Amino acid sequence: MKITDVSAYPIAGERRSSLIVVVDTDEGIYGVGEAGVSGHEAAEAAACVAFRDLIVGQDPFRIEHLWQVMSRGRFFPARGAIAAALSAVDIALWDIKGKALDQPVYNLLGGRVRDSVPCYTHLRATRGGDSGLGDASDWLAPARAAVDAGWKHLRYSPNDENGILEPRRSARQAVEFTRALREEFGPDIELLIDIHTRLGLPEAQYFCDAVTELHPFFVEDPLRSEYVEGYRQLRRSIRVPLAAGEQLDSKVAFRPLIEEDLIDYARIDLCIVGGLTEAVKVAASCETHGIRTAVHNPLGVVSTAACLHFNLAMTPFGIQEQAYPPGIDTEIFPVQAFELRRGSLFPHDAPGLGVEFDREAARAREFRGSAKLPLLRRADGSFTNW
Repeated sequence: MKITDVSAYPIAGERRSSLIVVVDTDEGIYGVGEAGVSGHEAAEAAACVAFRDLIVGQDPFRIEHLWQVMSRGRFFPARGAIAAALSAVDIALWDIKGKALDQPVYNLLGGRVRDSVPCYTHLRATRGGDSGLGDASDWLAPARAAVDAGWKHLRYSPNDENGILEPRRSARQAVEFTRALREEFGPDIELLIDIHTRLGLPEAQYFCDAVTELHPFFVEDPLRSEYVEGYRQLRRSIRVPLAAGEQLDSKVAFRPLIEEDLIDYARIDLCIVGGLTEAVKVAASCETHGIRTAVHNPLGVVSTAACLHFNLAMTPFGIQEQAYPPGIDTEIFPVQAFELRRGSLFPHDAPGLGVEFDREAARAREFRGSAKLPLLRRADGSFTNW
């Protein structure tokens, strides 16, 4: 079997745009992957096409070899959007291998160590959508609906007000939201607070101290992942579990957070870090430090399938993000061999990732350029992190 083509499909989604990558072979077996640096889809698509020169004509079973060629074959290492493109191609190669061997990908990763994968959902306030406008009462109705649907893990973020985010005020409001949810649902519903890098070190320290008694499952991305010295200072001064890493694009980038035990949960993004091949290596490092994985999965069907297979086979598993319900985009993905039941994903035994892709339907939803993400500012007009 030989690789014959690599193609990219930028797709306009109902909630967010995505970039799906297809790797074709001369035996008619194809694999699908997804790239994860949202807002840079045009760059990802160009990088995927550029990989053709490196891998067309090669044996798709040589996944580790092809990963090394794509990562280092242009001398400059694959980072950022290029790493995301590599991730998509890598996931597609695992899909091809599973289909060719008539095995689900999780069997190629060592086999299942669990029968289902617990997930967490995103809460969206009744006013302001993802921004979380309003007060704590605006979170209670969607939280109750999620709990009634069987979710045991709820995620939410500090709010902004019409695109303006003041860190101290936002931190105080997030504490109020957390207290209201804990009082409403008691200790058996887990609360996951995604700071989304919106706070500085002083505000992050205040927030983590203030929610300690409310026992969050974890506080995510209190600081940007590359701010390692900030994580060192934060780790020395707080007692809540920390999660970080969704912006990191290699095992080397994860190294200080893992080796210095600065986090409790590694937010590996399979569609950014280098695909399944690199994610397995990061997870192995986590296992040696007692750190659990909490994969970043804000994307679509292919990302969800890849995360599911990965988590079914990984011992240091902690939780899977499930920002959007599976089963969406059935026109473009007519076969999705997994299902969500009461907050957990369950696999079928279909070969590969268990996802079929309709290229014509994808072309009909093509978008040009890159997705537009929110741009937040402070009250004085300066830029701040979304």
